[in-house]
Amino acid sequence: MLIIGELINGMYTQIQEAISKKDKKIIHKVAKSQLENGADALDVNIGPASLNQIDDMKWLIEAVCEVTDKPISIDSPKPKIIEEVLPLVKNKIIINSTDAQDEKLDILLPLAKKYNARIIALTMDKKQGVPRDRYVRSELAAKIVSKALEAGLNIEDLYLDPIVLPVNVVQPQAIEVLESIKEFKLLSDPPPKTVVGLSNVSQGSKLRSLINRIFVVMAISMGLDGAILDPLDRDLMDAVITAELIMNKNIYCDSYLSAYRKK
Repeated sequence: MLIIGELINGMYTQIQEAISKKDKKIIHKVAKSQLENGADALDVNIGPASLNQIDDMKWLIEAVCEVTDKPISIDSPKPKIIEEVLPLVKNKIIINSTDAQDEKLDILLPLAKKYNARIIALTMDKKQGVPRDRYVRSELAAKIVSKALEAGLNIEDLYLDPIVLPVNVVQPQAIEVLESIKEFKLLSDPPPKTVVGLSNVSQGSKLRSLINRIFVVMAISMGLDGAILDPLDRDLMDAVITAELIMNKNIYCDSYLSAYRKK
């Protein structure tokens, strides 16, 4: 499963301060710690407090790329920011993200094709907002898949995000997301990939780590291909590794946890 580390985000105080002070040491430390604990890619998000979003994103990506050649997930709701920084990234790229609106798809899908990038697409639009059930999610996902094929994108580079919501606010949505993951696999052959922003499911809850790891195990059983999460949560990472083992994606040995981490 694709593990995208979530911790280089301006929503976190230390990252916001590092961006403000242009302190690369903090960024380097957070990047390395996530990679050492199992991240396959790093999400880079300047957060809402940035006053110069394009320049700050350029600086942040540059800082991360100084310590790794792993894929970088360029995380911004603004296509203009993504378009501006794409030419500067030498690492493999994940565009995070588009949604089902034509104005975003028509900009970002061709960019993903041009830069040989993977792209995350949220199953929402202005009209529907975040869907209330799996059927609307699947309808929007089908539209995204169709547009991706028209743009000439390798469908296996498309990651559909059914949008996880906090279980303490909209509890019935958790099962709708899980069912959506399974249904998205029926949209094409080969099927699109699926990804979730895992921490959203436990937002505002007291037992965050427990909720996150139980949900991700259930999602993996439905066919989840990737997650944006905190790789420093060792129990969570152990749950991911073990779930993939039980799903026959890894070979068993008594030391499978340490073996997978070394991999």
